[in-house]
Amino acid sequence: MNLFDLSGRTALITGASRGIGFAIAEALAAAGARVILNGRSASSLDETAQRLRQSGAQVETSVFDVTNAAQAVAAIQLIEESIGPIDILVNNAGIQRRAPLDQFKDSDWRELMATNLDSVYYVSKAVAPHMIARGRGKIINIGSVQCELARPGIAPYTASKGAVKNLTKGMCADWARHGL
Repeated sequence: MNLFDLSGRTALITGASRGIGFAIAEALAAAGARVILNGRSASSLDETAQRLRQSGAQVETSVFDVTNAAQAVAAIQLIEESIGPIDILVNNAGIQRRAPLDQFKDSDWRELMATNLDSVYYVSKAVAPHMIARGRGKIINIGSVQCELARPGIAPYTASKGAVKNLTKGMCADWARHGL
């Protein structure tokens, strides 16, 4: 019995065109899941999808901005209707901006929080009603060791990932009873 067999499951991975998101998509596909790659660039997603398909993966793409609640809701609805139920959501999209806190730009703060924290809330909130209706689902939020410690020049990043950690605890408190 393969404990990691994900055959018949569909996983949406945000920020999946490269880096950690690509590696997660690759691993889930290797375990048998159909993967849906998310990002803002159709061409980047198409290239990544092609790479995964060469290894036999079942791959779809969904271009939307995870920092926009309306786009997240619309995209999740379209995926559920046209591709099928999302069994696994991996909130991976994230960015880093570095500067001492006293020199950090407010615009960088807003962009970082929108990408690292707001997106987790928006996409999870869009997916959760579908999972709740089915009585099952997995939501995986990518954090960081920075949830537990801080280094110079990345205080806003640390704050965003600490917030993701606690948002995840809140999701568990509210949604575990529904099988999520």
